[in-house]
Parts: sequence; structure tokens; C-alpha cells
Amino acid sequence: MDLLNNDNLKKKKSSGFNILSNDSTDGHGGYGAGTMNLDNVSPVFVDPTEGEAFVDMGALHARSAVEKRIKFLPDKEKVPNGKLYWLVWVTINHKEGKPYYAGVAGCEMTVDTEIRRGYKSLPEHVNKMDKSLKGKILVDDMDDKSKKILAEFLKNHNEQMWVNSGKELHEALEV
Repeated sequence: MDLLNNDNLKKKKSSGFNILSNDSTDGHGGYGAGTMNLDNVSPVFVDPTEGEAFVDMGALHARSAVEKRIKFLPDKEKVPNGKLYWLVWVTINHKEGKPYYAGVAGCEMTVDTEIRRGYKSLPEHVNKMDKSLKGKILVDDMDDKSKKILAEFLKNHNEQMWVNSGKELHEALEV
């Protein structure tokens, strides 16, 4: 993206799912070759306590509103009063020219804002993002309420993408 291009300043920010606009490898095989292309993945937070889901692009770099000013620990027991969140990696792809939710993988996260501590497994988050990018549906760990919130969010975001999505996703989020 050319940051100095004045045309970019005129464009409105999209609340959609697209993150980056250009393939860093662009077929040249030089710098950036072999890197993960995050063009079509977005982090969706599911908050079962509040009954809502929202996109926070900061989660790509562990800088979401939920994660800011929180020290994350690998031991869940050290955050006994943490509020549950699910960070769900949602990947969009196209088949027959139609966009659909191709990969959906949820990761558990708890946050206690009073003590500014939280629990998450960084390797799990990275692996689940990778699985989502590869088109896997991994929501078995999520509770039914969270699955329902996620399903409603995805339907409301773009009903046609939901309709175009595979039977596996519909069955996995059916509660």
C-alpha cells in the first residue's frame, strides 16, 4: 500500500474482514517469499458474558483492546477470576467466484483487568490461526453460547458468505 498516495487518504476505513491489500511475495520469490499471507483472515472476539462478538484487528499482533495492558501467563490457574473471551480466527476464501467463510478456529483467553493478568496459550493461538488459514473448522472447544454468538455474528456480517459456507461450518456452530 502506498501511504503517500493521496487517493488512499480519501478512502473510508472498512469494518470488513480484509486486513492487508497486497501479496508481499507477488510471485518474485525475493524478500518476503514464504511469509504467511494474512489478506483474508480476521480476528473475531466472542464475549459470552456480554453476549457479543466484534472484530479487533489489533489481535494480529496481540494488541487488541482486550489484550492491552494485560500480562499473559501460560497457567490458567493463576488467573482464577478471568473473564472468558474466545479469539476466533476467521478466514475468507472464494469458490466459484463467491466468498465464503473457509476457516474458523477459536482460542480460549481469560482476562482479569483488576490484576492486569490474563491466560492464553500463544502456541495454540498461532496454530489455530494457521489451521484457519488452511480452511479448517475448529470450534469444538467453544461453549454452546459462544458458538451461537459467533454464528449470529457471521450471519449478520454477511449472510451470503454464510450461505456460501460449507456444511461443516454450519454443523459446527449449530447449537
